[in-house]
Amino acid sequence: MSSKDKIKVLYIDDEQNNLVSFKASFRFDYNVYIANNTDEAINHLRQNPDISVILSDQKMPDKTGVEFFEEIRKEFPNPVRILITGYADIESVINAINRGHVFRYIKKPWSEEDIRSSIDQAHKFYITTALLAIKNEELQKAYNELDKFAYSATHDMRGPILSVLGIIDLSKNTDDVAEIKSMLDMMENAMLRLDNYIQNLHDYYSIRRGEVEIEDIQFADLSKEVCDIYEVTSKMNNVKFDYIVNQTETFRSDDVSLKIILNNLLSNAFKYQQKSKADKLVNLNIEVIKGQAIIAVKDNGIGIHENNIGQIFNMFFRATNEEVGSGFGLYNVKDALGKLNGKIDVQSKPGEGTTFIVTIPSK
Repeated sequence: MSSKDKIKVLYIDDEQNNLVSFKASFRFDYNVYIANNTDEAINHLRQNPDISVILSDQKMPDKTGVEFFEEIRKEFPNPVRILITGYADIESVINAINRGHVFRYIKKPWSEEDIRSSIDQAHKFYITTALLAIKNEELQKAYNELDKFAYSATHDMRGPILSVLGIIDLSKNTDDVAEIKSMLDMMENAMLRLDNYIQNLHDYYSIRRGEVEIEDIQFADLSKEVCDIYEVTSKMNNVKFDYIVNQTETFRSDDVSLKIILNNLLSNAFKYQQKSKADKLVNLNIEVIKGQAIIAVKDNGIGIHENNIGQIFNMFFRATNEEVGSGFGLYNVKDALGKLNGKIDVQSKPGEGTTFIVTIPSK
């Protein structure tokens, strides 16, 4: 085992002979740090944050081992603590466990077998505790996200439904055809909002729960499948839509994730156009070169203010209320790119449009 892979152990004792003996006995098994007082021990801990096991003699002149363990708990909570004591009374041992969170105590004179066994078990406990702390952090993050999601989901899904119910109630009291037509337009808009939200919600769970299935990707076929949908949108909204694919080499990736990325970027490009503009356009360019797919989606729409660019990939963030949206789309793009080890760059100016450039390596 190389030195960097060895368990790091700190041993504290005010008797120099004990320190020398300990290091001589265990230097081949562990990375051993020794200290003859608590100040020196704290310096070792600060310089070596990956020390996983601390052994301390109980009887020292400046403070007891229990007092030392209690003192360092806040600054150094992770290392596992082992007390070495010559005291035979059980009260002292109980006090050590309660006050210093001691993992184990070893009676003097110690044997090498006891020390090795204690260190190895303490290190296993250290690894388990560290992994548990990481999982707890991930769980807390997921809980916070779920809490935010639940609040936003109920709000965003009830909004369109309540709008439609309100319009239906109003329509019961009118026979004006023009007014009814206007109400139907409002109902359609509300249902589009709900459909957009549900589609993005479906994409979100497809990314989170779905396994990545790597296969050969033909961008000409994939882009045509996605772009055929937007050809209709292009004609209905008088938006010039061009797409170019340049692929001469094999590219392997996940088909579903790529479709989610393309669909969301194109959806935004068409959605956030300037309605009064005569020459509205959306361009899609896909190039596969040197083992990478570079996807660029460009529009000349309303653009994004520079203050919002850093937030547009956050869940539920919406930079504008001019169009229906869930605040999920770009979050889903970022999530899908995370699975594919891809990255995205945004270039935008308000009133001039936005360009998203996605780079994805072949698997």
